Amino acid sequence: MNLKLKDKVAVVTGASKGIGAALAKAFASEGAKVVVNYASNKEGADNVVNQIIKNGGTAIAVQADITKSVDVKRLFEETKNAFGKLHILVNNAGVFIIESLEAITEKSFHTQVNTHFLGNVLCTQQAVKLFGDSGGSIINISSTVSANPVPNSGTLVYSAAKAGVDNMTKLLAKELGPKKIRVNTIAPGMTETEGTQEEFRGSELERQMLAITPLGRIGQPEDIAKVAIFLASDDAGWVTGERITVSGGLL
Repeated sequence: MNLKLKDKVAVVTGASKGIGAALAKAFASEGAKVVVNYASNKEGADNVVNQIIKNGGTAIAVQADITKSVDVKRLFEETKNAFGKLHILVNNAGVFIIESLEAITEKSFHTQVNTHFLGNVLCTQQAVKLFGDSGGSIINISSTVSANPVPNSGTLVYSAAKAGVDNMTKLLAKELGPKKIRVNTIAPGMTETEGTQEEFRGSELERQMLAITPLGRIGQPEDIAKVAIFLASDDAGWVTGERITVSGGLL
């Protein structure tokens, strides 16, 4: 069996549920040893690890708040202690707060920006140190709203933070290319996760998004995982600085 990620080591942030959990399990199914990062949902992270091990894979769960540098350093130290190296980083951890312009506070602003942007920077700093001479692959999880924000949706800060992720990808792809480190972005459309079920199921926004999605359905985490496997693997060895939209045709 030709496993696309055999003998690779991957860190997936925010992997206790949703897209992150699907990525962790998919990577493991392709032969990667996976570090399942979580901030507070230990039960969810342990469940992901147990599923991976049950299916013959290798994984560990590591708690770390990616907005705190001391936690991030520990996350990658534990990765090194467990597996000795690193090949793949997926910056997936995120937080989604729906609020109007008038409702935005300093706290809600920094919660989103620190998680989506600062957290990505801190994790990337440590990953670059741990990647070997053969380089590595960094995959940032963005959103369709980074390039096409939805008015009156309460996603001003979220959309802006994700736009920053897109820009970071382009810049770091150029800066890290000489080190054989590839940096790419996946921009999902509306995807069915625990968060979207709580926020969107049956809402007017969901109906609006479905109406303008050519393939006519909400995405599944596995849809995102398939593209992430490609970007993490040697099949994408000539791909960097790209933003791949995975949204059923929603742009």
